[in-house]
Amino acid sequence: MPKVLISDAMDPKAAEIFRANGIEVDERPGLSKDELAAIVGDYDGLAIRSATKVTAALLDAAPNLKVIGRAGIGVDNVDVAAATARGVVVMNTPLGNSITTAEHAIALMFALARELPQADASTQAGKWEKNRFMGVELTSKTLGLIGCGNIGSIVADRALGLRMKVVAYDPFLTPERALDLGVEKVELDELLARADFITLHTPLTEQTRDILSAANLAKTKKGVRIVNCARGGLIDEAALREALDSGHVAGAALDVFTEEPAKENPLFGAPGLVATPHLGASTTEAQVNVAIQIAEQMSDFLIRGGVANALNMPSLTAEEAPKLRPYMALAEKLGSLVGQVEGNRIQGVAIEVEGAAAELNQKPITGAVLAGLMKVYSDTVNMVNAPFLARERGLDLREIRHDREGDYHTLLRLTVDTPDGPRSVAGTLFGNASPRLVDMFGVGIEAELDGEMIYFVNEDRPGFIGRLGTALGEAEVNIATFHLGRRAAGGEAVALVSVDGHIGAGLVAELKALPGVKLVKPLRF
Repeated sequence: MPKVLISDAMDPKAAEIFRANGIEVDERPGLSKDELAAIVGDYDGLAIRSATKVTAALLDAAPNLKVIGRAGIGVDNVDVAAATARGVVVMNTPLGNSITTAEHAIALMFALARELPQADASTQAGKWEKNRFMGVELTSKTLGLIGCGNIGSIVADRALGLRMKVVAYDPFLTPERALDLGVEKVELDELLARADFITLHTPLTEQTRDILSAANLAKTKKGVRIVNCARGGLIDEAALREALDSGHVAGAALDVFTEEPAKENPLFGAPGLVATPHLGASTTEAQVNVAIQIAEQMSDFLIRGGVANALNMPSLTAEEAPKLRPYMALAEKLGSLVGQVEGNRIQGVAIEVEGAAAELNQKPITGAVLAGLMKVYSDTVNMVNAPFLARERGLDLREIRHDREGDYHTLLRLTVDTPDGPRSVAGTLFGNASPRLVDMFGVGIEAELDGEMIYFVNEDRPGFIGRLGTALGEAEVNIATFHLGRRAAGGEAVALVSVDGHIGAGLVAELKALPGVKLVKPLRF
């Protein structure tokens, strides 16, 4: 009989579900680090919230552990890499807090519109400053959503019920999905210029960090009000303080901060600020939902081998895993390559397999492609939830299996639809184990996709390689590997350069200025 330890306070329904599935469960919240390490070795599963810290050292003390279930979204308290290395599946409940978080965003919008916290404090101080607090209506105002996934779409629905006009910026929001939601899909600059209220519903990635920077805040309408219940780091807090002090931003309501717990913050004391201590998921219903969901997921895994919402494992059987693993590595790298190059231009995806790959279960391969494709925009996407996220955003997906034998014994081709037409890359396995790129956007090029790389498109003219090597050398960036291809002599050429150092924005600008260069794109695998 499998055994599960619940080491954090969790709704009693979780333990009931484990027992109903024939799983022995112990509820031991509040254990010290040493106490937990002393007993965790006896358990197959560990159910946690945010208090338990699952470190590499704790995992060393848990040789029998098979699954860690986080009742909630964030897994900052879990060393996922260490768990993966030890073969421990890490699950979370990405949808359990959605309604609660969306409602908190709506509540903060009302608080900003009517200055409710300030009016409450003033009234309870005996001041009765009725004429001081002149609010604004939400009706007929324009709400700008930065991010329109699961939570953002719920906020949109509630806002439309309040008779607001909703515009949305989301790289993966298709026109069809926007139409279904009743929102207008726009680019970020247009959203900033039009929105009376802005709410953020996007993960924190390199692309979204400081998405409301000083420059972008300056593009907003004077008097805009901003709500963030998503992630700290999406807003430049120092720039927002300046915008609040100047009156350009009429108010800001934040539930998340760059550093938490936020005991000190440059925004504290700013005019028009409403702050809450990361309460997005703090409702009775949400706590019950995530407890039930994680207990059901862990039970399914321990009893039936099912995998749902895993951060480090695709859905596949024990027999399929050894054969599929190198194909999934190839698939994720190809997806990551296209995602980094094409970004939010992708409208549809076609995944083709031929040769030996055509004989395998294509679903894990598809999940790996989509995980790589969207990893640029999401810090929680994985091989399991990537297909769901693609469907949620209305991304057209086609899976094609060819029985034919081609130039390679096995081939995986990824084609994406863009406004400029289809764009395609292909890869194979060397020795049935080593992923290798063999075609990039119609140009034959053989390369491993690993580490820091730079993708170039340039005119095929003498001297380019020398100039490129000189520029990288002067920047003290060492070239590890150099891969070249071209469409025709004297035409368009491409290069994939693997380097040992980090490629910063300044160096990218210098490389773009080299004669004959058409495109420079830093890549990371």
